[in-house]
Amino acid sequence: MSHVDLMAGPPPTHLPEDPATEAVASGEEPVDVVRRFPASPLAWATLAHAAVDADLDAVTVYAYARVGYHRSLDLLRRNGWKGHGPVPWEHEPNRGFLTCLALLAKAARAIGETDEWERCSTFLRDSSQTGANQLLG
Repeated sequence: MSHVDLMAGPPPTHLPEDPATEAVASGEEPVDVVRRFPASPLAWATLAHAAVDADLDAVTVYAYARVGYHRSLDLLRRNGWKGHGPVPWEHEPNRGFLTCLALLAKAARAIGETDEWERCSTFLRDSSQTGANQLLG
């Protein structure tokens, strides 16, 4: 008889390779990457980062990051995620989601959306402490 650990959490979720990876790596304009790959968390994360780098309003960053976050949730669910559990930073295709979540948290804080900041930063830490350390500092 095998032993089942009933206290074990869900297994880590490993997203498939993001189709926008090559376009982002080649330096394609983020808005063009989003146009080509609108379901890509990495595309939206890159566009949100570009908005931060261009010193655009936090509301713009929030909007881009929120779209990426929601596209990420769809992708996570299609890949077996049940609403909680680890999404490791170490698995590179997960980084688009984790980055969107971090940028959403930071933008929420910047626009005074304290509850959203707390929820998103907690969700990030629960998904990947390494990712939280990398992205939130």
